[in-house]
Amino acid sequence: MLSKTIESALNKQIRIEAESSQVYLAMAVWAEIKGLEGISNFMYDQSDEEREHMLKLVKFVNERGGHAQVSELNAPNVSFDSFKQMFEKLLEHEIFVSESINELVHISLQEKDYATHNFLQWYVAEQIEEEATARTILDKINMIGDDKGGLYLFDRDIQQLTVVSSAAPDTGV
Repeated sequence: MLSKTIESALNKQIRIEAESSQVYLAMAVWAEIKGLEGISNFMYDQSDEEREHMLKLVKFVNERGGHAQVSELNAPNVSFDSFKQMFEKLLEHEIFVSESINELVHISLQEKDYATHNFLQWYVAEQIEEEATARTILDKINMIGDDKGGLYLFDRDIQQLTVVSSAAPDTGV
């Protein structure tokens, strides 16, 4: 059974993950109308991934005897001055999500809810990876500068971008 404190905190995170999906979706749409097909596809995939994160939380809450809440979402920013600014906002958002996950872990320890603590470790590792990916992308964007050819190559190659986090489990592959 989930305590009401844990249930409430998890429902808050469900909303954050749903809003994260919307943030990425808005970025995908913006990139698509700017002709940045690679960035757009990357963002659509990220939006889907965030929705999966939300659903994982929903199922966990319900399986533990709680009641997952589907709530109203805040509208995301839908325009950006540049693709660099868009990725800067993405990093800011991922840091916000990481802070929220860390607070959830803290609450689970305070409540002595070790099942929830264990469940949240996946999110902790995932956020390390999300932040690392955003930082890697920004490093590449800074290398490109104003070079249109570099932007073309970046847009083409971003779909292949994978960042292996030191926090990711070693699969031996």
